[in-house]
Amino acid sequence: MAVVLGPLFLGAAYALKPSEARLALMRPLSLAAIFAALTVTAAGAINTLVGVGSREDFNYHVVMASAAESLVPMFVGFGCLTVAWLCVALGLRRQS
Repeated sequence: MAVVLGPLFLGAAYALKPSEARLALMRPLSLAAIFAALTVTAAGAINTLVGVGSREDFNYHVVMASAAESLVPMFVGFGCLTVAWLCVALGLRRQS
């Protein structure tokens, strides 16, 4: 999940001091953050399915809690990307 903090810090840096180099770096870092969030969410879903398959008794509460926990990285990742791109929009406004 540390990967999603990179675009957030870069977006904040761009908002404070806009430069073309920072803006060019924002796109690949955003893609890396998207793929990282999707990967961690998929790993959580896999762990949920493995946990459900290894239990003798099926409990909906355990499945629902595990499924909710596996969605947290995607929520955090896309939340950080939203704030990062809002910072970029602020930097673009300051630049012009």
